[in-house]
Amino acid sequence: MRTPKRIIKMLLGLSLSAILLSSCAFGGLKTGPVNKNKDNIELTVMTMYAGNDGNARNFKNAVSEWQTRTGNTVLDTSVTSDEAFKTRVIMDYQTGAEPDILFYFAGEDASVLVQNNRVVSLDEIREVYPDYASNMKESLMPASPVDQKVYCIPVNGYWEGLFVNKKVCREAGVEIPDENTDWDTFMQMCEKIRNAGFIPIAASLANVPHYWFEFCIYNHQDPETHSIVPGSLEDEQGKAWIAGLKDLKKMYDKGFFPPSTLSASDDETMRDFISGKAAFLLDGSWRVSAIEDAAENIDDFCVTFVPGKNNRKTTDIIGGLSSGYYISRKAWNDPEKRAAAVSFVSFMTTDAMVSKFALVSVTALKSGVKLEQEDVSSFVSSALYMAEHASGVSTAVQDYVPAESRAPVFENMPAIVKGLTPVEEAIGEVIECIK
Repeated sequence: MRTPKRIIKMLLGLSLSAILLSSCAFGGLKTGPVNKNKDNIELTVMTMYAGNDGNARNFKNAVSEWQTRTGNTVLDTSVTSDEAFKTRVIMDYQTGAEPDILFYFAGEDASVLVQNNRVVSLDEIREVYPDYASNMKESLMPASPVDQKVYCIPVNGYWEGLFVNKKVCREAGVEIPDENTDWDTFMQMCEKIRNAGFIPIAASLANVPHYWFEFCIYNHQDPETHSIVPGSLEDEQGKAWIAGLKDLKKMYDKGFFPPSTLSASDDETMRDFISGKAAFLLDGSWRVSAIEDAAENIDDFCVTFVPGKNNRKTTDIIGGLSSGYYISRKAWNDPEKRAAAVSFVSFMTTDAMVSKFALVSVTALKSGVKLEQEDVSSFVSSALYMAEHASGVSTAVQDYVPAESRAPVFENMPAIVKGLTPVEEAIGEVIECIK
C-alpha cells in the first residue's frame, strides 16, 4: 500500500437550486483554547467513524487532541454504519444505555429520539451557550421532521456517486461512464465487463443494498419527487419503487453483481473493487479518503455520475446533510457532564475540524478553511467535477422512512432479487409499516 500524497480537501455547499463549490484544505488545526477541567470527566461517544470509514483515523486523532486539551476522557464506542448500527442506537436509548454524545443520522432515523426527549435541541443548548454552533448556516442545518427543530450539529454531508476502476474498464474494452452515459448504455457496459471475466458492480445486496435501491428508484422519478415516500402501490411513488426494484432484480439476474453479493460483507466487495476484480462501486463521498489510502495507483480510479433514464438526468445526484452530533438528554441533565459535552461537540465542529473531515462532501459552514489548491489527484478532481456539475440534487428517500419500516426491503433484498418475495409484496409491507 502506498503512502498517499497530501490531498487538498474541498468543501461543497448545497442550496435548493444549485450546488456551489468552494475549495478548502487543512493544515494545522486552529481550534482555539480549550480549558482543562479540574476533574476528569468521562464522556461516552458513539459515532460511525469506524472500520473502513475514511475519517476513522481523523476522529481518533481529534479525540486524542481534545482529551489532551481538556484533561477529560472519551470512551469511544464507534461502530461501522449499517442497519444493525441504527437498531443498536435505538435499543441503547430505549434501555437507558445511550452514549453522552451521538454522531447519528437526521431525519426519520432520529425521530424516536426526539419524540422521547432523549436528545437536546439547539435552541435549548443556546439558552445556556449562546455561541454554540454559531459558525454554521442555519438554513443548512438539518431539522427534525418531528418538530422542525435542529438537534444535530452537522460535520459533513454527503453525495453518492459511481466510483470507477478505470483499469478494469480498459481491460474490458469499455469507455469510462460520464455525464452523457445513459442507463441502457451502462447496462451494455456491465454486460461487456461481465463477458470479459470481471465483476461489473461491487456491491453487497445482503449488507448494503440501499445505494442501488435509491438510484434504481430515482431513475423513475426526478429531484423534486424522489424524496417523497409512497402512500400506496398505486400512487406515482409506489409505481416508481416497484419499477426501480424490478430493475435491480434484472441487474442481479444478469450477473452484474459479485457471485457472493447475497452473503458478502461490504468490506469484501470493497476489496473486489480496489484489487481490480470489479469495475464499479456505488457509494458516498466518505469513500474518497479510504480509496486514496488503499489504491496502489490512485490515477486508476475516478468518480462519475450514476447513469440515469426517464426523467432523471444522469447528472441528477443524491446528496445533502444527513447526520451530525447530538447531545443526549442524560448528559445535558448531568451537571458534571454538560459543559464537557458542549466542549466536545464544539471542538469537533470548528471550521478547521469540519474542513478536515469534509473531504469532498457538503458542509453547513459559514466559512471554511480556504487554502491554495495543489497536489490534487485526478481522482479527487473527478469527484469535485461530478459534484460541481450536478444538475439536480435530492436527499435519500430512505431518510424519510423509519428504520424498522425498511426491513421488508433492505433486510429482505436477497429474497427479492432471487424472486422468492414479489417486489409488490415487499414494498406493500414497507408502506403498511409506515402507516
